[in-house]
Amino acid sequence: MSNKLYVGGLPYSATEEQLREIFAAHGTVESVKVITDKFTGRSRGFGFVEMSSGGEAQKAIQALNGTQLDERTLVVNEARPQERREGGGGGGGRGNRSGGRNRW
Repeated sequence: MSNKLYVGGLPYSATEEQLREIFAAHGTVESVKVITDKFTGRSRGFGFVEMSSGGEAQKAIQALNGTQLDERTLVVNEARPQERREGGGGGGGRGNRSGGRNRW
């Protein structure tokens, strides 16, 4: 088993320190990352916790999956590898619109 965990259902007020405290009760926490919105800086409701071993990760899953944090139900399971994304950064441009200058 991997030692990297996905944690979903986080309250939007959740902090990395809060998550570290919760998981530290079940083993040694190597790293914590709460995913935040790049514009508001607020939690997007999920994050990742890396435990020091697969056994500790399994123990944390069993203890914390389905528990409540600030009236939200946590989903804790083994993190899947990040999928490779195709293409570049979309952003802007005129797309496939025909025309250009003086099109009206």
